[in-house]
Amino acid sequence: AASLRPFPGAISSGAGGSSLQGVQCETAAKAGMIIQRVVLNSRPGKNGEPVAENFRLEQSTIPDTIQAGQVRVRTLYLSVDPYMRCRMNEDTGSDYLLPWQLAEVADGGGVGVVEESKYDSLAKGDVVTSFNWPWQTVAILDGSLLQKLVPQLVNGRLSYFLGAAGITGLTALLGIKEKGHVAVGANQTMVVSGAAGACGSLAGQIGRLEGCSRVVGIAGTDEKCSILVQEMGFDAAINYKKGNVAKQLRELCPGGVDVYFDNVGGDISDAVISQMNQNSHIILCGQISQYNKDVPYPPPLPPDIEKIRKERNITRERFLVLNYMDKQEASVLQLCQWIQEGKLKVRETVVEGLANIGAAFQSMMSGGNIGKQIVSVSK
Repeated sequence: AASLRPFPGAISSGAGGSSLQGVQCETAAKAGMIIQRVVLNSRPGKNGEPVAENFRLEQSTIPDTIQAGQVRVRTLYLSVDPYMRCRMNEDTGSDYLLPWQLAEVADGGGVGVVEESKYDSLAKGDVVTSFNWPWQTVAILDGSLLQKLVPQLVNGRLSYFLGAAGITGLTALLGIKEKGHVAVGANQTMVVSGAAGACGSLAGQIGRLEGCSRVVGIAGTDEKCSILVQEMGFDAAINYKKGNVAKQLRELCPGGVDVYFDNVGGDISDAVISQMNQNSHIILCGQISQYNKDVPYPPPLPPDIEKIRKERNITRERFLVLNYMDKQEASVLQLCQWIQEGKLKVRETVVEGLANIGAAFQSMMSGGNIGKQIVSVSK
């Protein structure tokens, strides 16, 4: 749901070159500013698991001067997210998501600071963001494709604009409001899978803030489950790697499940859907367990689970946060207010250095993160 088709026209400047192993690329000798960037080195294959070596760090150059309408930005933070696994394939399987090209700079959500501007609405020192920020230390971008940020909204925690106060938070909040049909006083039970991840950790808290009376998370370690309950206010959490998930769900959700925030798909989702009530709702956010498989999105449910879904009139519709951008500003302000008030607890897993972004991606895809996976590129 948080996956975005990159805006056309963004400039990921710099010529090609070899990986950084003490060898300068050919273009580095030319006039220009030397930068580092990360390109897609290889594809894992449609059914393969991504590894850090799928990405390559390169040295390159960008022009010394910028043109009218452009800004030069220094990258502060980059986001790595599960949807990017689809972008590693030649065919992403989605009409709103473009594939990364081999030997070309990768991109995604990013935050940076303007170092030079020839775009009227942005000045040196402004903090800006983009959905298709190139994975490089410094970049020349079209100023019209950047959004100016207000650091005070997140108490100066600029990386939050990539998570809780950015597209991740919007996905959780708008998903619940538009597809969850949560109502105050309705005594609803929400279950969140991938609950300790970037979106899931927010979704459970937002479900409670919006009116759910009981929130249960599903995660992959005891540590994650403990954080969900003790820090983020979940009523209970299930470690899906221990014990029978269906049995634990029956014990923790005796009245059944009314809202399911689905981040993972697969067997876990089948277990949850089996215990959902009549006229309940699935918020189809992500299917990370299926991203390494060559299946359509959203992947079809097994016949017996699909039968349950139809018999109980359970909604399961694709959710694209892009379809609700008219509600973006008000929603971001709500998220920031909750953060400032301490009602929305934010967790991040931060990796230092552009050179480690491939390892961060591999770790995130295997559940190594708690909360949002962030790469800190510069201070």
